[in-house]
Amino acid sequence: MSETLKAAYAALQAERERDWAPEQLRANAATRAALVRDYDPRHHAQVGELVDDFTLTAEDGTAIRRDDLIAHGPAVLIFYRFGGCPACNVALPRYDRSLSPVLSRAGIPLVAVSPQAPVDPALRARHGLSLTLASDPNNTLGDWLGITFAPEDTPAIAPGQSWIGAITGTGTWVLPQPTVLILDRAAQVRFIAVSPDWMDRPEPEAILAALPEAGIAAAA
Repeated sequence: MSETLKAAYAALQAERERDWAPEQLRANAATRAALVRDYDPRHHAQVGELVDDFTLTAEDGTAIRRDDLIAHGPAVLIFYRFGGCPACNVALPRYDRSLSPVLSRAGIPLVAVSPQAPVDPALRARHGLSLTLASDPNNTLGDWLGITFAPEDTPAIAPGQSWIGAITGTGTWVLPQPTVLILDRAAQVRFIAVSPDWMDRPEPEAILAALPEAGIAAAA
């Protein structure tokens, strides 16, 4: 049996407790706790809500349109923060291994989405990902869904210093909270799971449970 996401994040946290300075650990924990404290599920898109038309940008620069994704049935979008995010590098390969084969057989698109533009090609190379990677430029879709956030405290940035806004290309600290979104063929939200704590994300089984089409395809 493959390792669960919960176990993988516990291992990552244990590694950080060994290697990080106490101040860094406290700051990380405080940021995550603040996001959990402030999270209100009423503020993001709800099950049954119609999602406005949107366009994402693929790795090769081509457009990925909402209606193309759902032309033949549901689509799964996994929002991650950016290509170098350690917690995202734990989740995405596990989602890919568990979901891509099943969803591909069922003809269900699986797209990992971040505001980083262009898409970081190192992410695919590092893990051998088969899912689609796409950019949500300027967090347009993330903002519409109500899943974006900015940290309470932002450090001063020296000229030329790398920071989130430079990495994503947005020029801001705003990032999406890790989110799994399933759209049905009518562009309505079938399933949405927002993770204010980026070290606590839904297991692949929870996603598959909302996709009976995948089970039908597997049994065929």
